[in-house]
Amino acid sequence: MGADVVAIGTGDRRYADAFARDTEIPFLVLVDDGAEAAEAASIPTLSWYRLLHWTTWKATRATSKRGYHVHKAGKRVKQMGATFVIGAGDRIRYEHVDHDSTDHAPLGEVVAALRDA
Repeated sequence: MGADVVAIGTGDRRYADAFARDTEIPFLVLVDDGAEAAEAASIPTLSWYRLLHWTTWKATRATSKRGYHVHKAGKRVKQMGATFVIGAGDRIRYEHVDHDSTDHAPLGEVVAALRDA
């Protein structure tokens, strides 16, 4: 679709390299070890209660059964994730802030936003 895709993670470089290799990600993976990107985008962190809540464990188990695993937790394990589609002029065309560690932007919404960008 002509878009540039970049992933920004919370682990160190070795973790990012292993993640990209193991998941065969064909795009750039950066590391936000100091949380500068997360803070700039106002992405919240989870409480320990929410991170360890039974619903999170249940979703993590279901994700693992589908073949996806957390390789190694970064030092900011409570940092929530987010997905952005940024169009011309740095205009945010789509934003999804994860509610917990197993929540991610629906791919159909991301693709639709890419088409509209």
